[in-house]
Amino acid sequence: MASIGWAVLLLLCLVQQLHPLAASVSHSHGHLTHHPTPSLLCRPDQASALLKLKQSFIFSPTAEYDLDPITTLPSWQAGTDCCLWEGISCSNSSGYVTALDLSGFSLNSNGIDPMLFNLTSLKLLDLSMNNFRNYYIPSVGFERLSLLTHLNLSTSGIRGQVPIGISKLKNLVSLDLSNRYIYIEDGLAIHAGPQNELLVPDFRTLVANLSNLRELYLDYAVSISSMAQDCFKALAKYVPHLWVLSLEGCGLQGHIDGSLSRLHSLVVIDLSYNYGITPGPFPEFFMNFLNLRVLQLSTINLEGWFPHGMFQSKILKVLDLSWNPNLSGHMPKFSNATSLETLRIDMTNLSYVKSSCFGNFKALAELSLDGKIISMDFLSSFGMLSSLRELSLTGPGSSRELESISSWSEGIKNLRTLYLSNFELSMMIPSSIVNLKNLQGLLIFGSNLTTQTLSAIANINSLKFFMIGDCGCLLEQLPSAIGNMTDLETLEIFNCQLSGPIPHEVGKMKKLKTLAVSWTALSGRIPSSIANLTRLTELVLYQNYLIGEIPTAIFTLPTLQYLDLSENQLSGPIQNFDGVSSCLKGVYLQNNNLTGQIPQALMVLPNLTDLILYGNHLMGSVDLASLWRLENLTYLDLSQNKLTVMEGEDSNSSFIYPSQLMKVRLVGCNMAKIPNLLMRLNHLASLDLSSNNISGVIPNWIWERWHCSLRSLNLSHNMFTGIELNPYVIPISNTLVGLDLSSNKLHGNIPMPEFSAKLLDYSNNAFSSLLPNFTLYLSSTQYLRLSNNSISGHLPQSICHSRLQVLDLSYNNFSGRVPPCLMENGFLRVINLRENQFKGMLPYTMSSECSVQTIDLHGNKIEGQLPRALYNCTRLEVLDLGRNQIVDTFPSWLGRLFNLRVLVLRSNQFHGLIDYLEDEKSGEHFSSLQILDLASNNFSGNLHSQWFEKLKSMKKYNSTGQIILHPNLTTFGFYQDSVTISYKGLFMTFERILTTLTAIDMSDNALEGTIPTSVGNLVSLHVLNMSNNAFTGEIPPQLGNIAALESLDLSSNMLSGEIPQELTNLDFLGTLNLSNNQLDGRIPQSGQFATFQNSSFDGNAGLCGVPLSKLCGSLPDTPSKADMKSSSHGVDVILFLFAGVGFGVGFAAAILMELNWFVIEKIVFEICT
Repeated sequence: MASIGWAVLLLLCLVQQLHPLAASVSHSHGHLTHHPTPSLLCRPDQASALLKLKQSFIFSPTAEYDLDPITTLPSWQAGTDCCLWEGISCSNSSGYVTALDLSGFSLNSNGIDPMLFNLTSLKLLDLSMNNFRNYYIPSVGFERLSLLTHLNLSTSGIRGQVPIGISKLKNLVSLDLSNRYIYIEDGLAIHAGPQNELLVPDFRTLVANLSNLRELYLDYAVSISSMAQDCFKALAKYVPHLWVLSLEGCGLQGHIDGSLSRLHSLVVIDLSYNYGITPGPFPEFFMNFLNLRVLQLSTINLEGWFPHGMFQSKILKVLDLSWNPNLSGHMPKFSNATSLETLRIDMTNLSYVKSSCFGNFKALAELSLDGKIISMDFLSSFGMLSSLRELSLTGPGSSRELESISSWSEGIKNLRTLYLSNFELSMMIPSSIVNLKNLQGLLIFGSNLTTQTLSAIANINSLKFFMIGDCGCLLEQLPSAIGNMTDLETLEIFNCQLSGPIPHEVGKMKKLKTLAVSWTALSGRIPSSIANLTRLTELVLYQNYLIGEIPTAIFTLPTLQYLDLSENQLSGPIQNFDGVSSCLKGVYLQNNNLTGQIPQALMVLPNLTDLILYGNHLMGSVDLASLWRLENLTYLDLSQNKLTVMEGEDSNSSFIYPSQLMKVRLVGCNMAKIPNLLMRLNHLASLDLSSNNISGVIPNWIWERWHCSLRSLNLSHNMFTGIELNPYVIPISNTLVGLDLSSNKLHGNIPMPEFSAKLLDYSNNAFSSLLPNFTLYLSSTQYLRLSNNSISGHLPQSICHSRLQVLDLSYNNFSGRVPPCLMENGFLRVINLRENQFKGMLPYTMSSECSVQTIDLHGNKIEGQLPRALYNCTRLEVLDLGRNQIVDTFPSWLGRLFNLRVLVLRSNQFHGLIDYLEDEKSGEHFSSLQILDLASNNFSGNLHSQWFEKLKSMKKYNSTGQIILHPNLTTFGFYQDSVTISYKGLFMTFERILTTLTAIDMSDNALEGTIPTSVGNLVSLHVLNMSNNAFTGEIPPQLGNIAALESLDLSSNMLSGEIPQELTNLDFLGTLNLSNNQLDGRIPQSGQFATFQNSSFDGNAGLCGVPLSKLCGSLPDTPSKADMKSSSHGVDVILFLFAGVGFGVGFAAAILMELNWFVIEKIVFEICT
C-alpha cells in the first residue's frame, strides 16, 4: 500500500518553494505565526463575529472520530485584541481579520456558522480537520469572501452541493475540499477524520471564474457529475496555469481528453481510483510537462504500451501506475531517475528485460512491485536502496520466491513496513523476513497462512503493527506463540478462515493498544487474560462466534476507549462495574444473546459517546432521564430488546443533558408516546421510534426543534393518526435525507418535506390524496413509496422530472395512462404500479440505455402488445404484467435478457405457441429465469422439448441456497417486489431469492401434446403447475429427477397410463394433484404418496389402491360431479425480492400461510433444507 498523501505533502513543500504565492498557505496542518502591532487593536465588529463563531463550537470529543479539541480557543476572550488570538491574523493598516486558520484544531460544530461570512476581508480561510458533523455546507455566504486566495475545508465533515458562491471567488489561488488520509508509522493509510460528501453537478461552472487558481484538491470528497473530458476542457480553458490537479476518487467517467495537455504548468497530477474512466492508452503528452513531479494514475483502466520516456524524468518524485492490468511495456533504464521517491507498478503488465540497468535509487522510499516481474536479478538491478522504508509485493508468488526476495530485503537496513499480497505462505514464512531487525509493520493480504507461519512471525521482535486480511487461514486456532509478540502495539485480523478460541497467551502482549479480530470464525469464551492488557485503547471482536458472558474486567481496563463485541453469541447479563473511573467512549454489544437489565455502570460512564445495545434479550424498564445525564452521549440505540423505555419522575427537572446527542434509535421499546425529553435535544440528526405503540398526532415541535439538523426520521409501524401541520408541507431544511411514516393510520393529504429528501416512505396508511404539484418536492428524491393507500387520480408527466430510482405506487386507485416518460427515464430502477386502474398501451419507445430492473404492472388494465423496446432493458430482473388485458404472442425475444429472473404474464390474452427464436437455439434463452408464470392465457400447441433445455438456472441444483448478488444502486436498505403465483393451499413469502427457488406455472391454457421429458432436467424446480390444459400421453417418469419439487399439479388434462413409480423419489413433494385425467393402474404406495388424500387422484376412473376406496381389480366407480370439478383453485404465492436500493435481487425463504401449524413446520423445514 502506498502513502499517496505523503508524496503529495512532500511535493507541495517543493511547490511552495517554486511559487512564493503558495507560501502563505500550506497543505499541511501548520498554523499562523502572529506579528501583532501593539498600537492597533482589531475592529470590534471583527471580534464580535469571531466570538459568535466560537460559540458555535462544542469543546468535547465526538463519537465518530474521537477528535479531542487541541484547544478550547482560550485566547479568544472579549475585551482582548483579536489580532493576537490563536489562528487569527489581521491587516496592520486596517485591523480587519485577513486570515483564519483553525486547521487541525479538532473542533466540533453543528455546521459552519453563517457568522463566518461577516469576516469579509479574509484572504485565507482554513477550517480543515475539524468536524462539522455532516451538516450541509452553507449554500450562500462564500461569495461575500471575495478577497479569499486560499480556502481549505478538507476533512471537515461537510456535505451537499459545492456552493455557487465558491465559483465566484475570482482571487482564489488554492481550493481544497478533499478528504485527507493520515499515515501511521508503518505506512498504513487511514481516514484522517470527518469525511466530506460533496457534489459538483457542473464542473465548468465551478472553475469558469477561477483564472488565478493554482491548486485544486477534491480527492475522495467531491463527486463530479460532469464527464472527465468536459472537466479537462474546462480546466484548460479557464485555469490554464494550474500547478496541482488532484481528483483522486472523484467518480470521473469518460476519457482523458487531449485538452489536458494545455495545462503545461502542472506539477502534481493525481487521477487515481476513478474507475469509470474509459479504457485507453497512457497520455503521452504528460512527458512534455517539464515541471511534473507527481504522477498518480492508479486504477484508471490504462491499456496499451507504456512509453519509456516517462521513466527518464530527472525530477519526477512519485510515479504510480498500479492496478492497470492491461498496461504493458518493458522496464527501461532508470539511470537518470535518482530523484524518484515513490514507484508503484504492482498489478500492471510491465515486464523486465535483463539487460536493463536501473542505477542507484538513493532517494527511493516506497516501492510497490508485481509478482510477475519480481526476481533476484530484477531486484538487484535497483542497487542500494538505502532510503527504502516501505516495500509492497503483490503475488501470486510462492514461499521459495519470497525467500529470495526477503534475502534481498535483508540488505535494506531502514525497511520499516512490508506488505505481502497473494503469496503462498502455507509452508513457512521465510527466515530472512524474521531477520529484518528494523521491521515495524507487517501486513499480509490474500494469502494462505498456517499455525507454523504465524508462530514464525511471532519471533519478529521488532514488530509494532501486524495485520492479516482476506486470508485463507489453514488454522484450527490462533497459535499460543502469538503471546511472544510482547512489543506489538496493534494486532488486526479480519475476514480470515480462522477458528478456535482466542489463546490465553494473548494476555502477555502487554503493549497492545489495538486488538481487532473481526469477520472470522473464532469461538469459545473471551479469555480473562485480556484484563492484563492495561494499555489497550481499542478492543474489537466483531462478527465472530464467541460465547459465554463478557468478562467484567474488560469494562475496567484503565485506558480502554472502544469496546466492540457485536455480532457474536455472547450471553448472560452484563455485570455491573465501576463506571465512574472508566475511559470508555464507545460500547457496541449489538446482536448478541445478552440478557438481564442494563447495568447502572453504563449510565454513569463520564466519557461515553456511543451506547449500542440493539438486537439482544435485555429486559426491564429504562429511565431515559438517567441516560440523558451522559453529557457526551452522541449515539444511543436500545432497539429490538425486551425493554420498556420510560421517562422518569424527574424528567421535567433541570439537569445537564446530552447536548451532542445526534442519533437515537428506540425501535420496539414498548413506548406509548414520544418522550418529552427529546425536546431538550437541540441538534438531533437521526431519530427512529418505529415499531412502538405510539398513537395520536406527530407533533409540530419535531420540525421546529430540529429544523436545521434532522437527517433521518423513522416513525413507521406505530398508530399515529395525524400530523400537526398546516399546510401539508413539512418545514424542514435541506438536511433531511430519509422520512419513513409507513404503517400507521395517517390519512388525508400526504405531507411533503419543504426540501426534497432522498427517501420518502408513506406506505400502508390511509392517505387519500397528493399535494398539488407534489412532484416539485421530489427534485432530489431517489426512493418514493406510496403503496397500500387510497390515492386516486392520474400520475402527472412531471414525475419524470425527478431523479427517482424507486417508484412504488402499488395498491392504490391511480387511473389514466402510464406516463410514457417513466419507461424512458434513465434513473428509475424499480417501477411498481401494481393493483391500480392504469389503462391504455405501454409506450413503444424506451431509452437504449434503459437501466430499469423491476417493472411491475400486475393488476391493471393495460392493453395492446408488449413493447419490443423492452429488449433495451438489459438489466431487467423482474417483469410482472399479470392480470391485465394484453393481447400478444409469447415474447420469446425476452429470452435474450440475461438478467431476467422473474417473468409473470398470467391472466392476459396471450395466444399462440410458446416458442423460442430460431437464432436462440444455440445461444442464451431465459438462461437466468427462475419464476415463469404464463397461467390463464390462450397459449396453444405443443411444448418443444428444447425450450426447457435452455433454462440453465433451473437445471442447476443448489442445496445451499446461495443468495444471488447484484450491484448496489443506492444506499437505502431494501425494496420488496411482490410476484403472485397460483399455488394450492398456502402463502409463501420469500424474503430473498435463493438459487434454490424456481417455479413454472402454465396452467389454464390450451396446451396439448405430451409433457416434454426435458422438464425432468429442471432439477432445482420447486413448483410445477400444468393443470387445466389438454396434455395427452403419459406422465414423464423423468419428473422423478426433480429432487427439490414441492408441488406438482397436472390435474384436468387428458394424461393416460400409470403414475410413474419414479415420483416416489420426490422426498419434498408436499402437494400432488393428478385429478381429472385418464390415468389407470395402481397408485404408488411408497415415499410421500402415503400422505396424499383422495382429492389428489379423483376423476381417474382407472386408478386403484390407497387412498382411493377402489381396490385394484374391482369394477370402476362412476365419477361424481364433484370429482369432475376442477381443483385448480389456487392460493396466491407472494414472492418478495429485496433490491437493496442499490437493488440487487436476492432470494431467501420465510413462510406465511393459511394452513395449520403442523403443515407450516413441514413446509418451513422443506424450504430451509
